[in-house]
Amino acid sequence: MDNYLLLKIIHILSAVVIAGTGTGIAFFMLMAYRSANTAAIAVTARIVVLADWLFTAPAVVVQFVTGVLLMERLGYAFTAPWFLAVISLFVFIGLCWIPVVLIQYRLRALAETSVTNNELDPRFHKLMHLWTALGIPAFAAVLVMFWLMVFKPLAIV
Repeated sequence: MDNYLLLKIIHILSAVVIAGTGTGIAFFMLMAYRSANTAAIAVTARIVVLADWLFTAPAVVVQFVTGVLLMERLGYAFTAPWFLAVISLFVFIGLCWIPVVLIQYRLRALAETSVTNNELDPRFHKLMHLWTALGIPAFAAVLVMFWLMVFKPLAIV
């Protein structure tokens, strides 16, 4: 396997980790929240924070590095419309994800304090709505980025 194929498979796998972990985190956090079980919500919130740091954050770094290396290896222009669209989406997703991570810390803290009285703090509900409101466009942008990666509809050189 040459350098290109190794970079490509690592790039693809990191994209799968980002999309899969993001989907899993969203699903389990929303299901725990819908259960209204404060203990389940607290445990899930702890795991969500951990999963983002163990899987999503490293995959984002790998995604960026392998993407740049693939661009160089293939001779694609960093000023091409395709790359500008991809990097714009990457930045947009990051601008959604960073606040989501911060919100997850606050959700975790609120959930842990809510376990003792078995009632969620009203701030938790507002933060969950914000968490969801940021997650939906970020995930949609990930899907658009997948489409751009596969079909490359804009000039790349």
